[in-house]
Amino acid sequence: MAPRLLFAFSVVLAAVATPQARAAVTLAPCGKTPGLECAQVQVPLDRSGATPGTLKLHVEMLPPTTMPRGAIFLIAGGPGQGSAHSFHLGSPGNASFLRAMLPGYTLVAFDNRGTGASGLLDCPRLQTTLTVTVEKAAELARACASIIGVRRQFYATRDHAEDTEAVRQALGLGKIALYGVSYGTKLALAYALAHPDHVERLLLDSIVPANLPDPFARNVVSEMPRALAAFCAGGRCRGATANFPGDVAVVADRLEAHPIRGTVLTGAGVKRLRMTGEDVLGLVIDTDINAGLAAELPAAVRAARGGYTRPLLRLFLLDLRSSSFPAKDLSVGLNAATNCADGQFPWTPTTPAADRPAILDAAIAALPSGSFGPFGSWAARLGNAFFCKLWPSPAGRTPLGPGPLPDVPVLALSGGLDVRTPTANAVAVVRQFPQSLLIVVPGVGHDVLDNDLSFCSQREVRYWILGLVVRPSCPRTPALVKTVAAFPRIRGRQTPRSTLALAAKTVREAIATWALTGTSSVKLAPAGLYGGKLVPSKTGVGLSLVRYSIAPGVGVTGKLKRAGTAFPLGFKGTLRVSGAAAAAGTVRVTPTTLTAVLGGRRLSSGL
Repeated sequence: MAPRLLFAFSVVLAAVATPQARAAVTLAPCGKTPGLECAQVQVPLDRSGATPGTLKLHVEMLPPTTMPRGAIFLIAGGPGQGSAHSFHLGSPGNASFLRAMLPGYTLVAFDNRGTGASGLLDCPRLQTTLTVTVEKAAELARACASIIGVRRQFYATRDHAEDTEAVRQALGLGKIALYGVSYGTKLALAYALAHPDHVERLLLDSIVPANLPDPFARNVVSEMPRALAAFCAGGRCRGATANFPGDVAVVADRLEAHPIRGTVLTGAGVKRLRMTGEDVLGLVIDTDINAGLAAELPAAVRAARGGYTRPLLRLFLLDLRSSSFPAKDLSVGLNAATNCADGQFPWTPTTPAADRPAILDAAIAALPSGSFGPFGSWAARLGNAFFCKLWPSPAGRTPLGPGPLPDVPVLALSGGLDVRTPTANAVAVVRQFPQSLLIVVPGVGHDVLDNDLSFCSQREVRYWILGLVVRPSCPRTPALVKTVAAFPRIRGRQTPRSTLALAAKTVREAIATWALTGTSSVKLAPAGLYGGKLVPSKTGVGLSLVRYSIAPGVGVTGKLKRAGTAFPLGFKGTLRVSGAAAAAGTVRVTPTTLTAVLGGRRLSSGL
């Protein structure tokens, strides 16, 4: 399995901008945002000079629209996301949001070496292969290393940190602030360790400490039950399961011991899949960046615990297809090169690849009981150690800067539903900074500032920048869509009343599927569990159903359109119910109710 891989006018006027020197590179207007300028900064491939070569980094800089207070580097995640490409300052909408949240700052973003427009690393087979075993993923990583060649050892986090310093110098900037997201927080911390005297402040969202990720993913796996329980708090999983964490533990352990195989309907026919416990945990991890997947998973895992695995297999395929990205959006090759250089593996960097499997087995066997929470030690296979075990030497333990960390203001943000970078990560990091504050946002998963629908966290960041009082907590953010109820299992022809109940479940499931696939970089028209298809509208505000079915013999056809701006999202429309097992007729949908004429009877229900 490949790695999982927004006031105070007087305060603004009082701000004193950090003095800046003249830029050493030529900046030119670019993008659609007025004032945005771009440049290329040339850096050495190998700063020791032993290996010749240079790289050109694509850099973007946008001045503030208020009294200037300095510069802030925007650092995206991955590793593998180019920061200039991800933050897209050339989009006026993105620029306005960031300027509002970070008032007074010059915004700087550059594509890290190996990403975006900075010498993109592209390993096609590793990039496009959807589902493989851990062993096969390691082989694909080794093949990727061969494609990159000797350059592969110069994409460590240390190298990215030194590139950040090179860009700072080339732009003629003094002390800088850094805003990192996910892996971008590790890179921000790495820069702070290497160049503490050049850091003004740190904004860290969804934190990866400098000594992580754990090679066996222990911190991720052991914290899963907490995040799953938090997701279902307040009755959010009512009608789906009474024990989401327990269901996941049972099903994952069972499928690791005895993988399931089955076919899933697609728009082009059927797809045969094999699913293991590792794949179950991969689905859990992906819930923190996909609200539709999060809405579907409790019911699908509950069904699988009872022996009905069809919904889980379909969800697995939908997640795989929704999670595929072109290299320009997220380079899996760069991800491999960085993680396999950084990893705190149980071998030395020069240990031959042939000797590593035995070292891995011994290291896992020596771990104390409970290291993986409710899961068996097999869960270690989610870690980077297994992915990087065939990576050519040197592999792992590339050191970061010596530190110490600077004593500067730090604001840390963590989502209460974040699985891949759990809140414990943030707690560990803020303890290292005397001037730190942690805000945990309940109901949000990974990447808080992009996904907090309440806008509480974005407001508090702005207050922090302006020197105003920051509240250390936010209310629970509402869900994007409603959680799917238990998947139905029916026999024989349905009554009008039971047909209406099935129609309600179908509508909720279709909305969740629309949300799940809406994040995909490729257009998807997913099939229903038992046939038909769902087609998202071109505008993204609705969906069409064509005999869409989550129960045999009952299909739904028609269009649904978003209604209102409240969350969870509501939809309205008129649908036709048909099929051999259905009481045929029509259903009118509102955000909260269904009214129908089915089998000649007038009926209504909640949604």
